[in-house]
Amino acid sequence: MTGRTYNALFLCTGNSARSILAEAISNRAGKGRIRAYSAGSDPKGRVHPKALEVLREHDHDVSELRSKSWDEFTQDAAPTLDFIFTVCDNAAGETCPIWPGKPMTAHWGVADPAAFEGSEADTLALFRRTYLELERRIDLFTNLPLDSLDRLSLQTQLNDIGKTEAPVGENTE
Repeated sequence: MTGRTYNALFLCTGNSARSILAEAISNRAGKGRIRAYSAGSDPKGRVHPKALEVLREHDHDVSELRSKSWDEFTQDAAPTLDFIFTVCDNAAGETCPIWPGKPMTAHWGVADPAAFEGSEADTLALFRRTYLELERRIDLFTNLPLDSLDRLSLQTQLNDIGKTEAPVGENTE
């Protein structure tokens, strides 16, 4: 391992739930090797309270999380991105900005818990399920030998990870 830190950006339209969860999970799972960010094409301007609740349940520091535009990552002062993951189907279909440095991209679509209409308990259960699904994918990603995979092999791995679901039988209550 070279000790290099890789920058990953998780994109969603609203940047209030899925991409926020992915940012927090990645920053912890990446153990300094992955620095994660999140953004949206049309950010809500606030992080969904249930996303914060689930992150706190898993002992994440949520103090720095905020809903922001992907425009922040096209500025000169923005970090150079190595990976961009879309976590919602809308963001995957949008025309994205030109990202400097030609980062690798993959679509890791996850159902939107923020759009769910149901009871508080069912909503919280869906946020927990979303957390577990993203955690599983991010665990696979952060354990890849990034320094030794060629670009084509890495792209195949990233695409395959996007098809991974949360482990069956995981308790979301």
